[in-house]
Amino acid sequence: EVQLVESGGGLVQAGGSLTLSCAASGLTIDDAGIAWFRQAPGKEREGIVCSTSHGGTTFYADSVKGRFTMSSDSAKNTVYLQMNSLKSQDTAAYYCAAERGLTGWGRALLMPALYTYWGRGAQVTVSS
Repeated sequence: EVQLVESGGGLVQAGGSLTLSCAASGLTIDDAGIAWFRQAPGKEREGIVCSTSHGGTTFYADSVKGRFTMSSDSAKNTVYLQMNSLKSQDTAAYYCAAERGLTGWGRALLMPALYTYWGRGAQVTVSS
Protein backbone atom coordinates (compact mmCIF):
# COMPACT_ATOMS: atom_id res chain seq x y z
CA GLU A 1 0.00 0.00 0.00
CA VAL A 2 1.22 3.49 -0.81
CA GLN A 3 1.88 5.70 2.17
CA LEU A 4 3.05 9.29 2.39
CA VAL A 5 4.14 10.58 5.77
CA GLU A 6 4.81 14.26 6.38
CA SER A 7 7.06 15.50 9.15
CA GLY A 8 8.81 18.67 10.20
CA GLY A 9 5.83 20.87 10.97
CA GLY A 10 5.74 23.17 13.95
CA LEU A 11 5.73 26.73 15.17
CA VAL A 12 7.96 29.33 13.54
CA GLN A 13 8.30 33.10 13.72
CA ALA A 14 7.28 35.29 10.82
CA GLY A 15 10.25 35.73 8.53
CA GLY A 16 11.70 32.42 9.61
CA SER A 17 12.18 29.13 7.81
CA LEU A 18 10.96 25.58 8.11
CA THR A 19 11.46 22.42 6.07
CA LEU A 20 8.83 19.71 5.68
CA SER A 21 9.58 16.14 4.66
CA CYS A 22 7.35 13.66 2.86
CA ALA A 23 8.59 10.09 3.11
CA ALA A 24 7.02 7.75 0.56
CA SER A 25 6.62 3.99 0.64
CA GLY A 26 4.98 1.67 -1.88
CA LEU A 27 5.70 4.25 -4.57
CA THR A 28 8.88 5.60 -6.13
CA ILE A 29 8.84 9.37 -6.08
CA ASP A 30 10.98 9.57 -9.22
CA ASP A 31 8.16 7.87 -11.16
CA ALA A 32 5.36 9.99 -9.77
CA GLY A 33 3.97 13.44 -9.98
CA ILE A 34 4.37 15.12 -6.60
CA ALA A 35 2.60 18.13 -5.16
CA TRP A 36 2.25 20.02 -1.92
CA PHE A 37 -1.06 21.47 -0.79
CA ARG A 38 -2.12 23.44 2.23
CA GLN A 39 -5.40 24.14 3.94
CA ALA A 40 -6.24 26.63 6.65
CA PRO A 41 -9.44 26.33 8.70
CA GLY A 42 -12.40 27.66 6.77
CA LYS A 43 -10.46 27.95 3.52
CA GLU A 44 -10.21 25.81 0.40
CA ARG A 45 -7.31 23.46 -0.12
CA GLU A 46 -4.62 25.31 -2.05
CA GLY A 47 -2.05 23.74 -4.35
CA ILE A 48 1.30 25.46 -3.83
CA VAL A 49 3.86 23.46 -5.83
CA CYS A 50 3.93 20.49 -8.19
CA SER A 51 6.33 18.53 -10.37
CA THR A 52 5.47 15.91 -13.00
CA SER A 53 7.00 12.50 -13.61
CA HIS A 54 10.16 12.70 -15.71
CA GLY A 55 10.03 16.47 -15.61
CA GLY A 56 12.85 18.80 -14.77
CA THR A 57 10.59 21.76 -14.11
CA THR A 58 8.58 22.66 -11.06
CA PHE A 59 5.58 24.97 -10.88
CA TYR A 60 4.95 27.20 -7.88
CA ALA A 61 1.80 29.07 -7.04
CA ASP A 62 2.19 32.83 -6.90
CA SER A 63 1.53 32.80 -3.17
CA VAL A 64 4.78 30.93 -2.47
CA LYS A 65 6.95 31.58 -5.52
CA GLY A 66 10.40 32.78 -4.56
CA ARG A 67 9.96 31.67 -0.95
CA PHE A 68 9.30 27.92 -1.09
CA THR A 69 11.44 25.27 -2.80
CA MET A 70 10.59 21.63 -3.46
CA SER A 71 13.37 19.08 -3.71
CA SER A 72 13.82 15.32 -3.38
CA ASP A 73 16.27 12.67 -2.30
CA SER A 74 15.86 9.58 -4.47
CA ALA A 75 17.94 7.38 -2.18
CA LYS A 76 15.61 8.18 0.71
CA ASN A 77 12.49 8.25 -1.49
CA THR A 78 11.62 11.50 0.23
CA VAL A 79 10.34 14.87 -0.96
CA TYR A 80 11.09 18.11 0.85
CA LEU A 81 9.48 21.51 0.99
CA GLN A 82 11.79 24.27 2.18
CA MET A 83 9.82 27.29 3.30
CA ASN A 84 11.56 30.63 3.75
CA SER A 85 10.35 34.13 4.65
CA LEU A 86 7.29 32.65 6.27
CA LYS A 87 4.23 34.83 6.79
CA SER A 88 1.21 34.53 9.02
CA GLN A 89 -0.81 33.72 5.91
CA ASP A 90 1.25 30.53 5.51
CA THR A 91 -0.30 29.04 8.63
CA ALA A 92 -2.07 25.87 7.52
CA ALA A 93 -2.02 22.11 7.47
CA TYR A 94 0.38 21.03 4.75
CA TYR A 95 -0.13 17.85 2.71
CA CYS A 96 2.04 16.06 0.19
CA ALA A 97 0.30 14.21 -2.62
CA ALA A 98 1.43 11.82 -5.36
CA GLU A 99 0.16 10.23 -8.54
CA ARG A 100 2.04 7.61 -10.54
CA GLY A 101 2.93 8.67 -14.05
CA LEU A 102 1.29 12.06 -13.76
CA THR A 103 1.89 14.38 -16.68
CA GLY A 104 0.62 17.82 -17.53
CA TRP A 105 1.54 21.46 -17.40
CA GLY A 106 1.91 24.12 -14.74
CA ARG A 107 -1.04 25.35 -12.75
CA ALA A 108 -3.32 22.62 -14.11
CA LEU A 109 -1.53 20.12 -11.88
CA LEU A 110 -2.42 22.01 -8.71
CA MET A 111 -5.82 20.33 -8.58
CA PRO A 112 -6.44 17.99 -5.64
CA ALA A 113 -8.58 15.64 -7.74
CA LEU A 114 -5.54 14.62 -9.79
CA TYR A 115 -3.85 12.91 -6.86
CA THR A 116 -4.66 9.48 -5.50
CA TYR A 117 -2.22 9.32 -2.61
CA TRP A 118 -2.10 11.79 0.25
CA GLY A 119 -0.21 12.26 3.45
CA ARG A 120 -2.06 12.87 6.67
CA GLY A 121 -0.84 16.45 6.99
CA ALA A 122 1.63 18.47 9.00
CA GLN A 123 0.62 21.62 10.84
CA VAL A 124 2.66 24.76 10.24
CA THR A 125 1.93 27.75 12.45
CA VAL A 126 3.61 31.09 11.80
CA SER A 127 3.52 33.57 14.64
CA SER A 128 3.54 37.31 13.99
